[in-house]
Amino acid sequence: MPTISTFYGILIRMFFNDHPPPHFHARYGEFEATVEIGTLEVLEGQLPHRALNLVREWAMMHREELLEDWRFCRENTVPTRIEPLP
Repeated sequence: MPTISTFYGILIRMFFNDHPPPHFHARYGEFEATVEIGTLEVLEGQLPHRALNLVREWAMMHREELLEDWRFCRENTVPTRIEPLP
């Protein structure tokens, strides 16, 4: 599972050839959540409130890049790295 961004101890990853809807995986310590790209809703798992807010802020800034990386992963192509939160 490629890591596409890292910030404040949060890892953002995508699986190759993963199932719809378009989503990414966010890991923070022992917490992990699957987040839908379109709605930024947690599909599965959980993150601490502050970490989830940072993930959503980052994802709003990079939604188009996330969708492009989703398409790459669906085609088993390595996704591009996305800039972390400043």
